[in-house]
Amino acid sequence: MQAGEVVSAGSVSGLVEPPALVWPTTTVRDSYLDGERADCLLRGTSTDWLGLARADFAGYVAARRGIRIRWQVPSTVFWYVSGRHYLGTLVIRHRLTPELAEAGGHVGYHVVAPWQRQGHATRMLAAGLTECARLGLKQVLLTCAADNDASRRVILANGGVPDGQARGEDRFWITVEDGRPSR
Repeated sequence: MQAGEVVSAGSVSGLVEPPALVWPTTTVRDSYLDGERADCLLRGTSTDWLGLARADFAGYVAARRGIRIRWQVPSTVFWYVSGRHYLGTLVIRHRLTPELAEAGGHVGYHVVAPWQRQGHATRMLAAGLTECARLGLKQVLLTCAADNDASRRVILANGGVPDGQARGEDRFWITVEDGRPSR
């Protein structure tokens, strides 16, 4: 986040545009690289992969656009952006393998460190559920680590119904109707 930008719960002010899910785009190059670097440093993970992304960002973006096979299923990657600001990533797996049906689910998401704790994950997941409905999914499985209270709150805020645990992850189902989560 840059100086002068203010984000409050339930609304976003100071951003050029309201955040939206879009296919990966070169428009957010600097913000993406800075946000993912901050995320890696916060988690204590390697930033080596960012060198490849930095060297050919257009190629990096192109490799993430459209429907790709990941986790052995068709998947779509979206970035959550506002103008030139990259806020996070959301991945939709169009169907489940037996492994994903236990842990992993249909949707994975993260908000990068500079934009966390500002309601973006909740709004990003809501937008992602709309995309799930466009794909024809009626029931969407989400999972999160048993100790990830923030993600649990995001899922519950979007209509998640608890369905036990598998492989150390809490499982939740969200019913999607008419392009939005049912409540």
